[in-house]
Amino acid sequence: GRSNVGKSSLINMLTGRQGLAKVSGTPGKTRLINHFLIDNAWYLVDLPGYGYAKVSKAEKGRWSELIEGYYNQDRDFALVVSLIDIRHEPSALDRNMVQFLMDAELPFAIALTKADKLSKQQQMKQRAAIKKALKLPGGVPMVVTSSEKGDGIDELRALINRAIER
Repeated sequence: GRSNVGKSSLINMLTGRQGLAKVSGTPGKTRLINHFLIDNAWYLVDLPGYGYAKVSKAEKGRWSELIEGYYNQDRDFALVVSLIDIRHEPSALDRNMVQFLMDAELPFAIALTKADKLSKQQQMKQRAAIKKALKLPGGVPMVVTSSEKGDGIDELRALINRAIER
C-alpha cells in the first residue's frame, strides 16, 4: 500500500505485538523489506510503501525496484494483502498494484485501512466505490479494518490463516 496507509500499525495489530513494526507519524519510514517470523511457522513480509513519502525520486525508484524484484523472484505466496486507505479513491498506484496482482495471478486480498475515521454507512459506500474503481473480480476478499479500534482484524487474520493452511 501507499506510504501513509498504516501498514506498520496493521502488522502490529494482526500480530498482537505492539512495536514489532515501527510506527511513525512520518510516511515512508519502511525503506527495506522486513521479514517477521510468526509462530516459527511462516513469514509476514512488510514491503516499503509507494507514492506518498517525501523522499528523493532516486529513493522512490529504489523502492520500486525492491518491490518489483521481490515479486519477480520465484516464491510461494500464501496471500498478498494490499492496503488501501478507505477514506480515498484508489490512486493510480493502488490500481496498478491490484492489476499487477491480478495479472501475476497471485492470491491477494484488499485491506481497507483507517475505517475508524468514517461512519459505518460511509464505510459501506466507500467499500463499494473502491471495489468498482479497482474492477475486482468477485472472489477477491475485501476487509474493512481499523488498527485504532481493531475492526476487521480477526477477519483479516482468519483470511491469512486459511491461506497459510492451503
